[in-house]
Amino acid sequence: MSDPETLAAYNSRTREYAELTAEATDDRALLRFIDRLPVGGTVLDLGCGPGAAAATLHAKGFAVDPVDASARMIELANSTYAIDARQASFDDLDGIEVYDGVWANFSLLHAAPEALPGHLRAIARALKSEGLFHIGMKLGEGTRRDSLGRMYAYYSQDNLLAHLLRAGFENVEIDTGEARGLEGDVEPWITVLSIRANA
Repeated sequence: MSDPETLAAYNSRTREYAELTAEATDDRALLRFIDRLPVGGTVLDLGCGPGAAAATLHAKGFAVDPVDASARMIELANSTYAIDARQASFDDLDGIEVYDGVWANFSLLHAAPEALPGHLRAIARALKSEGLFHIGMKLGEGTRRDSLGRMYAYYSQDNLLAHLLRAGFENVEIDTGEARGLEGDVEPWITVLSIRANA
């Protein structure tokens, strides 16, 4: 279930968040993800936010399914890019071998820790054999609410990789770094590109 305070924070700061993430269209992780996808493949943007990444994927010829739990984010994404984004939460993912790739860039960090294993298993089921999965998370431990009211779950690199392995993923490439978020704090992050392992 989506956290109401987190959704309220994004609904009230939609434009600010869009400005903060506007440069993500030429992000190295997104380009790496695109390079490994099959031509014309189907991609789920899980937690699409204002839609910049989904719009880039669409422009590259992919069939994109952008979803976000924030109604205001969906409105902005569709008014800016006309990408047919739809409102849905992590819990709504129930497809079986539908996607060639799933892009979850700093969205699953809002999932409760006890819910993450189930979400990862649902993503693995929704991917075709050897489908690509990109996940971006914040590094750390525990959970906290920021000054805007958003709930975050933090993971160490080893913990996150263990979660992915248990869900049926083989990790391909890992990046780490630091970035300033909407709250203004600079925090460490990790992105992992994985492949759904054959059963």
